[in-house]
Amino acid sequence: MLDIQALSVAYGSHLALQDVDLRVAAGEVLAVIGPNGAGKSTLIRAVSGVLAARSGRIRINDQPLQDLSPAQRARYLAVVPQARALPAAFTVYQTVLLGRTPHLGWMGKSSDADHERVRWALARTCTEAMADRPVGELSGGEQQRVLLARALVQDTPALLLDEPTTYLDLQHQAGLLNLVRELATEKNLAVLLVLHDLNLASLYADRVALLVDGRIHTSGHPTTVLTSANLSDVFHVPVQVIPHPAYGTPLILPDGVSGQQRFSLMA
Repeated sequence: MLDIQALSVAYGSHLALQDVDLRVAAGEVLAVIGPNGAGKSTLIRAVSGVLAARSGRIRINDQPLQDLSPAQRARYLAVVPQARALPAAFTVYQTVLLGRTPHLGWMGKSSDADHERVRWALARTCTEAMADRPVGELSGGEQQRVLLARALVQDTPALLLDEPTTYLDLQHQAGLLNLVRELATEKNLAVLLVLHDLNLASLYADRVALLVDGRIHTSGHPTTVLTSANLSDVFHVPVQVIPHPAYGTPLILPDGVSGQQRFSLMA
């Protein structure tokens, strides 16, 4: 379990996160949603150790992450960040292999087992065909899948993803989130996922946390969080929430959408 207790983070005198409590069980996907500037990316950066917390505790499997070195923390948490800073001259294969760094011996030499994990991650993210290409030549969507592959080879019990569907077309959005959903179950991962798209959160998350002005507004099952009242209040626009015709999950629509438009959005 990933356990975040009373987490507060400040930029100078501005509190970006205030007393955030979240728990993600092994095998569970928790999606964090909210307006721009709510603190979603700050949450990912604080949990991953990029930002220091003003107060609070973060534990995974009862291990306090604040007490760990960056190298030790990399054995517990893998991160797919929103901003990409990939080494442009590295090949895709070399970039994904970097994810094995926390598991290498003191000489830093990769083993056959490490390369086997890389090949597995490339296959699962549909990036094996580009293994020999420099990452600087890839599109944004291709780089996003490479970042996921690099995170997967870390073999950590928790996975943090900050807007992982950015730059991806519809096919690859579905492919990536289906893969994350499958891996959470197969490998018993605790997955903390930041999304802007409310309908994707509804479809793929076990639970949803609505973050507003650095605080948790509400959290729970998608049907209890993704309501017209909650979303209209937080996003300051009228919305309709109806059952998805195929999956029964909440389907969020702008209020005033015509019947024909609604049919098109549900298709």
